[in-house]
Amino acid sequence: SALFWPCQVRLVMKAHSFIRENVPRVLASVKDKPGTVHIPRISQYLYFLFAPTLIYRDNYPRNPTIRWGYVATKFAQVLGSLFYAYYIFVRLCIPQFRHSSQETFNLRGLVLCIFNSILPGVLILFLVFFAFLHCWLNAFAEMLRFADRMFYK
Repeated sequence: SALFWPCQVRLVMKAHSFIRENVPRVLASVKDKPGTVHIPRISQYLYFLFAPTLIYRDNYPRNPTIRWGYVATKFAQVLGSLFYAYYIFVRLCIPQFRHSSQETFNLRGLVLCIFNSILPGVLILFLVFFAFLHCWLNAFAEMLRFADRMFYK
C-alpha cells in the first residue's frame, strides 16, 4: 500500500479541485435560476481524472492527432525504467540484507547496510519518478490529446 499513496494523494487533490471549481458555480446557478443547474458531465470528469493536470476545467486545449510512436516510446521508457530499477535492487540492495537475518544484531552492521543502500535507493527513486511523472503522464497526455504540456513550469 505504500506504493499507492501517491496515487491516492493525486486522486484526493483532483477531487478537491473538481469540487472547488464546480460547487460555487452550481450554487450561483441555483441562486440565479432555480430551474437550470449546470452540472459537469461524467465524460468531463473522467477526462480530468486521466489528464495530467490538477486544475479542473470543463474543456482543455486538445491536439488534433495522437502520435502513437511517441506513446510507444514513453511506455518503452517506463518498462525500461522498471527493469533497470529491478536490476539495481537485485544487484545492489538485496545482497546487503541477504545474511542480516542469520547474523546477530549489531549497530555497525545495520549502519553499513543502510549506508550501502542509500545510493541504490536514490537511483531507484529517481527512476520511479522519471517513469511515472515524465513518461507515464506524457504518454497519457498524448493519448488524451492534452495540448498543455507545461508540466515542468
